[in-house]
Amino acid sequence: MKAAVCRAFGVPLVIETVTLASPQPSEVQVKLVACAICHSDITFMDGGWGGSLPQVFGHEASGIVEAVGSSVQQVAVGDRVLVTLIRSCGHCGTCESGEPYLCGTSFASDEQRHLLGTVGEDIVQGLKTGAFAEKVVVDQSQLVKIPDTIPMDAASLLSCGVVTGLGAVVNTAKVPLGASVVVIGCGGVGLNSIQGAALVGASPIIAVDLVDQKLDAAENFGASHRINGATEDVVSKVQEITLGKGAEYVFVAAGSPKAFEQGLELLSTSGTLVLVGMPPTGDTVNVEVGNVAAAGQRILGSKMGSTRLRVDIPKLVSLYEQGRLKLDELITGRYPLDQINEAIDEVRADKALRNVILFDKI
Repeated sequence: MKAAVCRAFGVPLVIETVTLASPQPSEVQVKLVACAICHSDITFMDGGWGGSLPQVFGHEASGIVEAVGSSVQQVAVGDRVLVTLIRSCGHCGTCESGEPYLCGTSFASDEQRHLLGTVGEDIVQGLKTGAFAEKVVVDQSQLVKIPDTIPMDAASLLSCGVVTGLGAVVNTAKVPLGASVVVIGCGGVGLNSIQGAALVGASPIIAVDLVDQKLDAAENFGASHRINGATEDVVSKVQEITLGKGAEYVFVAAGSPKAFEQGLELLSTSGTLVLVGMPPTGDTVNVEVGNVAAAGQRILGSKMGSTRLRVDIPKLVSLYEQGRLKLDELITGRYPLDQINEAIDEVRADKALRNVILFDKI
């Protein structure tokens, strides 16, 4: 099969023919139809989080089940599925407490060689997924069935970008009706935090970015106010909009320490700062700890929007079917696998919200 292989950090991916291992007992082989490009893939490809090479990235995908291992019960051959990086054992402490997205269990299949290059060398399966390829083999817990009512390209966005941004609002922070919200960073994840805030009835919803095109999109996804941080004083504008109180919830969807520090400045007394974007390894911030304590503020981390796949995905699909969840509007361009570098360059240059790689007809 063909895959886009990263052989050096910061350089274009190489399209190669690789060999995919057969599924182990709890694993599933999926023929992919679509895979969206997430900024996390780009950070990994640029070496921001380290890792070994060569490697196949990609983790926001959808496809058709092609083969199943002997103990697989959750999906069957022919099922339409999402493919995610959320892998869970179902029986450890975090899984049993309702936090499968934090499962740290080691799987027997971790020792399996899933991808081999043309000369037999090991190729790392990025984020246990490796979806910049025509097929993947993943644990059954990484899949969730989807109905025929949702197109595969739109569905792929549910695997990461949508659940990460929207879930941070709905699941992690549990924003109540009428709460004031600021979202810093209006890329694919930030836009989903905005539409999540709109869905729960937050008000006002303030979008902050440096690019006017992204702020235009933010308004289409439910932002009531916009601030361009390149030309406006963000702190004074937020104070003005919130009548001097500051925002009750600030979501930092940009993977930037500076955005984190700015987010603290925007918080109200007893406000909550939610970290959604993932900065490169080693990035740090300076925090006046006493100020946070004195104001009774909270800082929350949100991994994958605190998503429980089999609980949350059906709800999101239903919202899409009702016309209440924007997915198609997130897709800027659709590309074949051999044009993946062009698709990535557009995302890197802030010319796209989400570009999607298509492996087959939808």
